Amino acid sequence: MEAGAAAEWAARTAYGKLVAQLTAQCGDLAVAEDALADAFARALEAWPRRGIPASPEAWLMAAAKRRTVDAARRRQTEARHAAASVPAISDAPDSAETKGDRRLELLFLCAHPALPESVHTPLMLQAVLGFTAEEIAAATLEPPARVGQRLVRAKRRLAEAKVPFALPPAHILRERMAGVQRAIYAAYSSGWDDAANGAEAATGLASEAEWLARCLVRLAPEDAEAKGLLSLILYCESRRPARRDDAGRFVPLDRQDTGLWDTRKIGEASALLRSAAARRVPGRFQFEAAIQAAHADRRKTGQTDWAMVRRLYRGLMLAAPSLGAQIGEAAAALHAGAPEEALGLLGHLDASRVAGHGPYWATRAHVLQALQRHEEASEAFERAAALAPDDAARDFLLAARLRAPG
Repeated sequence: MEAGAAAEWAARTAYGKLVAQLTAQCGDLAVAEDALADAFARALEAWPRRGIPASPEAWLMAAAKRRTVDAARRRQTEARHAAASVPAISDAPDSAETKGDRRLELLFLCAHPALPESVHTPLMLQAVLGFTAEEIAAATLEPPARVGQRLVRAKRRLAEAKVPFALPPAHILRERMAGVQRAIYAAYSSGWDDAANGAEAATGLASEAEWLARCLVRLAPEDAEAKGLLSLILYCESRRPARRDDAGRFVPLDRQDTGLWDTRKIGEASALLRSAAARRVPGRFQFEAAIQAAHADRRKTGQTDWAMVRRLYRGLMLAAPSLGAQIGEAAAALHAGAPEEALGLLGHLDASRVAGHGPYWATRAHVLQALQRHEEASEAFERAAALAPDDAARDFLLAARLRAPG
């Protein structure tokens, strides 16, 4: 493996783990991130000359720790406290396992109430999963400079407040759990899209998000929504092999070959959902997982209970109203044989919210096609294609437009 590839691999697989360990030791998230960035830069200089170390992760950790020690000494000098002790951070290289995995603590640090809720997810995406401000901005449709400023302010606020790097007590943990779950799902959604574009699933964000969701279940086994989130991710992951045909073309859910679905993942997802439901505390992720469970039943029955799917979307709207849930109910109504109702549901949506939302236009196009309003359907397909996240989805929508008469 070349030095650049080795560094990229370490960044993909260990970035959040290293940031978490460094933050635990130096007490400052921004300093930890800067130190790790410096370590990666040094690796790109040293590894081509000296060879790739036996443990790239441990090498990066040692290099970054030296940087945090230097930063601590500089701060002491500037504050005229030269006699004060430097934080006890050893310069000796240690294996990645010796300090344990501290990413959960980092997740809860990022969801601290001292920070505005609007920054929780972006901060988690950057600190734990290595998103850049530009990538976060692209996902949130915000200017990169604004996102960068918010992240800098958030890290400064954590440092100034001297927020401890530790899992919060149980009663506080429950309060912050929802923010952590939203951030993990945002990461998973991004990884799902990356996989559609050919990214390697084993090293992408989807895999990382699944790992984080599993950690949450282990941390709070009594939390029904934590199980609902992991169940949702596993149901979606079970269908990954069927999302593209042999030629790489997009295959919509209702046309996928159920024989390609991963029954092991479906079984685990179903068990988690049953366990969550037994607690009788319904929530967003449990409803979303239940919707996916209804789709998964097609593997056994040969058909989808669209009336059930529609009822579940209504439940989701009560638990967590969202644009996606409203569009999902409209799509379910269409498949249940009620295109006029589906069009009515879409018609109630705020035009400003759906103008640039691809799933809305794709659903509207299929509804109009079912109503034989072919010219309007063609225009909607074209608009949906322009907003599609990848070439395969775009080609599918354009092909559907061409099939529409007129």
